[in-house]
Amino acid sequence: MKVLVLNCGSSSIKYKLYNMDNETVLAQGGVERIGLDNAFIKVKLTNGEKKQIMADLPTHKEGVSLVFKCLLDPEFGAIKDLKEIDAVGHRIVQGGDKYNKSVIVDKQVEQDIEELCDLAPVHNAGHLKGIRAVDALMPTTPQVCVFDNAFHSTMPDYAYLYAIPYELYEKYHIRRYGFHGTSHRYVSQRVCEILGLDVNNSRIITCHIGNGASVAAVLNGKVIDTSMGLTPLAGLMMGSRCGDIDASAVTYLMDKLGKKPQEMADYLNKQSGVLGITGISSDMRDVENAAQEGNKRAKLALEMYDYRIKKYIGAYAAALGGVDAVVFTAGVGENQTDTREQACAGLEFLGIKIDKAKNATIHGEEAIISTPDSKVKVVVVPTDEEIVIARDTKELVEKAK
Repeated sequence: MKVLVLNCGSSSIKYKLYNMDNETVLAQGGVERIGLDNAFIKVKLTNGEKKQIMADLPTHKEGVSLVFKCLLDPEFGAIKDLKEIDAVGHRIVQGGDKYNKSVIVDKQVEQDIEELCDLAPVHNAGHLKGIRAVDALMPTTPQVCVFDNAFHSTMPDYAYLYAIPYELYEKYHIRRYGFHGTSHRYVSQRVCEILGLDVNNSRIITCHIGNGASVAAVLNGKVIDTSMGLTPLAGLMMGSRCGDIDASAVTYLMDKLGKKPQEMADYLNKQSGVLGITGISSDMRDVENAAQEGNKRAKLALEMYDYRIKKYIGAYAAALGGVDAVVFTAGVGENQTDTREQACAGLEFLGIKIDKAKNATIHGEEAIISTPDSKVKVVVVPTDEEIVIARDTKELVEKAK
């Protein structure tokens, strides 16, 4: 079975085509700048090189069409006919409380995703465009939605509810949903395989630290708490998102700056976090370089960033009643050695001891970075959200036959 995985953002499409008989990647790449000038697709070739092709891409339909064209290309494509693609799997950021597991797409699912755009306007709108583009270009091919928040649906009500009048939850579904669930699911299961732990008897803290970042407490394979909230704005300090903030600070700033609700949301999502503190960049590599050159605000941003991660690890160790393993994943978590070291510094009382020399050598590969005598194992596990989406897609489509 061949499964195409699509991750459609507001102006981008990442794709991977899998042969699910052996889970090999047949083709992969990404479309960027949809609806903007200088749009292009970048295709990863079998020899590891990347080929970039400029294109006019006014909508996601043209973007998906270009992906198909590249998959069929006689020079660097992977298939001879689109009929070889048995199913398409989509990453969907927000499934609200309507979906706690992956589903095959039908008109009702599309309608539900559209209704949930209020909770994730940037993400869900992009996903929906991707689904409808495939609808138009491959109308008979089954599609599957894998929801980012589904893995977090096991949280108990005392963890996901906000302390506001209960009728607001009943009427508007205001609650903590959590995100990056597909990544937390993959790494929490993979770390148990690496360490020889029984998933059903494990206490894992997963730290997905990328430009967006979240932490989850996973008890016996099920999430009991996570740092993101109703939207992906809550929790850790992120590249351009503020993370946890006093709600009164938000209303105070709206008054002082004369901002409307959506303008304020954009301000906290796109101009805050590491970017807001440094005034330099939302990219941690740029910030680390600036800090090494003596930039005080860059140093401050790194201290704030690492401190928040540490605080959540401590809180979730308490929520879990102890911890067997702490996992770092995603762009920053897999590659920024200083972030991992500082986030774990001072947690020796919990049984967490980082092997500084080992940690300093690990970039984007599976490795245990704690000392041999560390009671709690600290592990780097590169995430693979796409294979989770592909597996769910294969399973659901085969069941439906």
